[in-house]
Amino acid sequence: MWGPSLRLIRRALVFPPLTSTTSRGGILSLQIPPRPLLPYKNPTQLELPRFTGAAMPLLLLAAARPCAPLLAPSAAGAVVGRPSAARPLGRGTRSGAGAAAAVAAEKTVVKAAEEEEEGGGGGEYDAIVVGSGIGGMVAATQLAAKGARVLVLEKYVIPGGSSGYYRRDGFTFDVGSSVMFGFSDKGNLNLITQALEAVGHKMEVIPDPSTVHFHLPGDLSVLVHREYDDFVTELVNKFPHEKEGILKFYGTCWKIFNSLNSLELKSLEEPLYLFGQFFQKPLECLTLAYYLPQNAGDIARKFIKDQQLLSFIDAECFIVSTVNALQTPMINASMVLCDRHFGGINYPVGGVGGIAMSLADGLVDKGSEIRYKANVTNVILENGKAVGVRLSNGKELFAKTVISNATRWDTFGKLLKVEELPEEEKNFQKNYVKAPSFLSIHMGVKASVLPADTDCHHFVLEDDWANLEKPYGSIFLSIPTVLDPSLAPEGHHILHIFTTAGIEDWEGLSRKDYEKKKELVATEIIKRLENKLFPGLQDSIVLKEAHQKHTEDFLREMMVLMDPCHGSIDGLYCVGDSCFPGQGGSCVLIELQLILDWNKDLLY
Repeated sequence: MWGPSLRLIRRALVFPPLTSTTSRGGILSLQIPPRPLLPYKNPTQLELPRFTGAAMPLLLLAAARPCAPLLAPSAAGAVVGRPSAARPLGRGTRSGAGAAAAVAAEKTVVKAAEEEEEGGGGGEYDAIVVGSGIGGMVAATQLAAKGARVLVLEKYVIPGGSSGYYRRDGFTFDVGSSVMFGFSDKGNLNLITQALEAVGHKMEVIPDPSTVHFHLPGDLSVLVHREYDDFVTELVNKFPHEKEGILKFYGTCWKIFNSLNSLELKSLEEPLYLFGQFFQKPLECLTLAYYLPQNAGDIARKFIKDQQLLSFIDAECFIVSTVNALQTPMINASMVLCDRHFGGINYPVGGVGGIAMSLADGLVDKGSEIRYKANVTNVILENGKAVGVRLSNGKELFAKTVISNATRWDTFGKLLKVEELPEEEKNFQKNYVKAPSFLSIHMGVKASVLPADTDCHHFVLEDDWANLEKPYGSIFLSIPTVLDPSLAPEGHHILHIFTTAGIEDWEGLSRKDYEKKKELVATEIIKRLENKLFPGLQDSIVLKEAHQKHTEDFLREMMVLMDPCHGSIDGLYCVGDSCFPGQGGSCVLIELQLILDWNKDLLY
């Protein structure tokens, strides 16, 4: 359910999002994006167009799609402004010093969003970025750091999208995932750290001593420790007869990971880049090429025979990709299964929303702009080239390049007219296959219901391995207040619960039936957690928060490449979770420098 992953040589890999997004208040968060592109049963079989010339590969978004349940977007337009200083978002730091600053920061954001625009720049920009999710913010800050004049347009009042936050009754909730890769200080995969450093920012983080605690059929309980040796020891103790197989499978993962981590992560599909990398590190490149078409399930079966252990590896892959090991590419699985030990999971103090806030501050520091309550309704084309955007208030803004952080469907379905769509886009929209959807529940509970040694992240599949990929079959739970108590009032914890849900179960319902079904499903999910992990959970709830989306507006997740040299719209680029390789904090940042290395014309 989280998926930092790699661009692979002209291959599209399918990972639905860990979370979905929300827009209205209520009891729980229903997230039902349709399935991503899966034109073949084996996702590694999908061929993509070859990049040539100075085609711009894509930056990638952290989680699902932009959303802010704080305020509705305004049609009036935006202001130019700094969202806040880079500071914690929670109730306060552990020392208690951050509370007033955090509140002041949020007031600054809202005040800026409510002011009337008074010009704020003008003329042509080097780039306009539509949306301030992590993909959009990284694209903007990387360009600004190189001297470009960039304008980010965000229709809500804070940046972040699915890496944003919202507050209710003293609780600070992450909109999306609380599992954060990319914050380490070593290797080439510390991509969030690198993105922040590019604009002179750094965030305080809290190391998570574990990645996830699995609660599986047959009373199998496995804690994925931060330290690799501790994890392997625990797994071998559960399956002593498979010690050799365990070491060989995870050893293969490390061989792949070390190859990835030794390369400067730009693009593994650019021929010139690969040519240069091969001569510098031929063994590493050959290793990646060998494992590129292989899936994790087949590799595991070479070394492991125990069916329960193979099912455990299915669960390991499921939280990465929402598919089993046989459908998860080995390179992608290896990146996640090893980086959790190499760089580890680290939670930003004050909440995940601080990442986008820090990037927005860095953008302004570099002389560029971000405007809030700026609702882009159209991309302006001249002679088939993107030259600017039109806001809902009729104002037009122009740039040499337009970068859309909206989903592919919103970009081509709303921001462009049907007659403007490239033929390849029309064909794609006829052929994609939908991804699993998610039901998400944000809750505030009394701290007394959780044991003192509770882990931050849990994956629950109680009775039958066959239910792993079925709707509502498994439950993923994050409790970020285990790491950062400042996110909740004293004596309380935050629970963020996800489970897969099929959109077909929710289509055609009246609003009343829709709300009733959500409440019934949520009650059942909470009851399951109460029975498995936390007795008395239902009675401990002090807050349940709902964010809904209409079924016709559910996010469509897929992994695609758009190459302007192969029929796409000149001057228009897409970043985000609906671009290959998809969602996941590290996915967003893999191509940090490639946008400039291969597209000097964006600046000149």
